[in-house]
Amino acid sequence: MGWTRRITRILLLTVVVYASVRFGVIIFGSQLKGELDPYLQAVTQDSVTIRWQTRQDRMGIVKYGTDPENLTNTRFEDVATNIHSMVLDKLEPDTLYFYTVGDIGGYKPMNPGIDWFRTQPEDDSVKPTRIWVIGNSGIPGKASASVRDGMLEWLKDYPRPKQGYLDLFLSLGNMAFRSGSNAQFHDALFDTYHNVMRNQSLWPVLGDHDARRWTYFRLFNLPKQGEAGGVASGTENYYAVDHANVHIIMLDSQDSSLKAGSEMLQWLQQDLANNTKPWIIAVVHHPPYTKGSYDSDNPKHGKKRMIKVRKNVLPILESAGVDLVLSGFSHSYERSYLIDCHYGFSSEFDSKRIVSNGMYSQNKEYFKPDNNAAHAGTVYIVAGSSAKVEQGSSLHPAMPVHSKEIGSIVIDIDGNKLKSRYIDATATVRDEFSIEKASGIDNNYSGCTRE
Repeated sequence: MGWTRRITRILLLTVVVYASVRFGVIIFGSQLKGELDPYLQAVTQDSVTIRWQTRQDRMGIVKYGTDPENLTNTRFEDVATNIHSMVLDKLEPDTLYFYTVGDIGGYKPMNPGIDWFRTQPEDDSVKPTRIWVIGNSGIPGKASASVRDGMLEWLKDYPRPKQGYLDLFLSLGNMAFRSGSNAQFHDALFDTYHNVMRNQSLWPVLGDHDARRWTYFRLFNLPKQGEAGGVASGTENYYAVDHANVHIIMLDSQDSSLKAGSEMLQWLQQDLANNTKPWIIAVVHHPPYTKGSYDSDNPKHGKKRMIKVRKNVLPILESAGVDLVLSGFSHSYERSYLIDCHYGFSSEFDSKRIVSNGMYSQNKEYFKPDNNAAHAGTVYIVAGSSAKVEQGSSLHPAMPVHSKEIGSIVIDIDGNKLKSRYIDATATVRDEFSIEKASGIDNNYSGCTRE
């Protein structure tokens, strides 16, 4: 009896010590430390948040204006801190602003030169939109840097007349391997993309690796009250972003419930019901279809989250006419046909679920009605390949296109046409397709059945 008690006490003590050490590691790894160049958050039509970090406490200052030679506006922080976050409000929509950050002590700029940002366009704007998408980028090094440089080279080679090189910057999650610590975010995200984040607000979704520490929500300011578009979610876990004629929904498949009727899915239905934009893109970390480094059929992969996304989220998206769904998690690039109503396992997929296979253009051109009709077809992309690629032993039957090259995505939306390109580290386009919308096209069918 005595030995049993001693062993029990030892085991309990071991558990307590492990839990205490683990908790300490999480707290320590989540602390925001070190210097960070200025980076943008939550750019809206009339506001922006500018953040940066210093090693010592300083009273920060931001100077800004529409003339880079004459920054007429100044904002000061109230207290000295090393984590600086300043909101510039009462801005004009669709306007190019220039800014610099510094220290109130004599005003010495923290970064050389002048940075810039452009506020979101007006609600009724139909300006072309260019979106850069990275996924599973959280492994620092030559591979992720080459993906960045390849995309920047492509953007430079294919500029848009009288427009900036980019309008939106999205992350599909897993920005900091392996545990989402402050140091890992510094190495993989800020050291790699700092020049982009000076001018573009990063709109991320929470990845499973990002969620292992508390850093994610400390580093990012995400819209809870519908500031950037859509219906207010009341949480930074999921939110919406509007830009010109595009509505983007950023979902949380990691920490929020994916059960039917959950708060997030109720918000999703309400947000989609209130949307008036002709183009709808949804972003969710866990893909409904993949055979890359993970298998969406396997309940052990992602703790059934991929199955829950497929079963409970896709019916809501497809009934609202969502055009494109982007996911990370799996270290692969995979792209589907224009499909609808496949909520089961890959073995159950058949040609009835294919709205269009683009057969007359090598699976590259799809057509949809221009009224966000329900069940008119959606294209699904897995792009968790911005740092490495791993392909499974087979391909998902819904995903006829895949690439063995690391890369990222650029999406151009102009009027009634969306064009997506997968671009590798050498600035080579490895995959491209388009969706065009027009009146008179009838892809609609009811009851998720197709003869």
